[in-house]
Amino acid sequence: MTYSSDSPHGAEQPREEPPGRQGRSSGAGSPYATLENTMSNAAWQVLVAGGLVAIALGIMVLVWPAATLAVVGVLFGAYLLISGIFQLVAAFGAHIPGHLRVLSFITGGLSVLLGLLCFRGPAQSILLLALWIGFSWLIRGVMQTATAISAEGMPARGWHLFFGGLTILGGIILIVAPFGSITALTVVAGIWLLALGIIEIMHGIQLRTHLGGGAPRAEHRGLHFPRFRSQPHPQA
Repeated sequence: MTYSSDSPHGAEQPREEPPGRQGRSSGAGSPYATLENTMSNAAWQVLVAGGLVAIALGIMVLVWPAATLAVVGVLFGAYLLISGIFQLVAAFGAHIPGHLRVLSFITGGLSVLLGLLCFRGPAQSILLLALWIGFSWLIRGVMQTATAISAEGMPARGWHLFFGGLTILGGIILIVAPFGSITALTVVAGIWLLALGIIEIMHGIQLRTHLGGGAPRAEHRGLHFPRFRSQPHPQA
């Protein structure tokens, strides 16, 4: 509710506000401002924390690449094992058509078998991880290249052809030389984590600086009461 000074007696009269604006205040003490400040502070803190974690992981990958590959291989084996069990269970579900149950059962059993092989040693897990990534890149590159060749009106067609061929080449290298290529890929991943962490920390610092410079002053804004202008008493 606001007050208008258009009355003939000089006193400001109350004026009704639209229903959508009732109960909403833009002052520093309103719940909306408090929630906005809380979310803004959480945003830059999350950015800085995520950047520090990425930098720590990047340093670990670059300092201990062999240990990192072993841990990644174990995680990859756990992923294959868990996903294979879910596929085996889903193969007996009523939502799976009859002609797809056999395929789901075969892929689930194969995933479980590959997952168990990963736990036999780091060499097996690294080999399977490299082959998995290599075949995935190869299939994706072939599909991207074929799509770019068949679609003449595709935007940035040349770039799609270039990246498709590059993805095919990377997949072939991972399949032909899995151990050396997966080690090089690990080093690249460590450098990428370092760069990502630095960028996120810079963004968090910039956001904190922006909030500190543009934040409203912390002052108590009480209720605004209408002010009345003093009028001379009419002479009798």
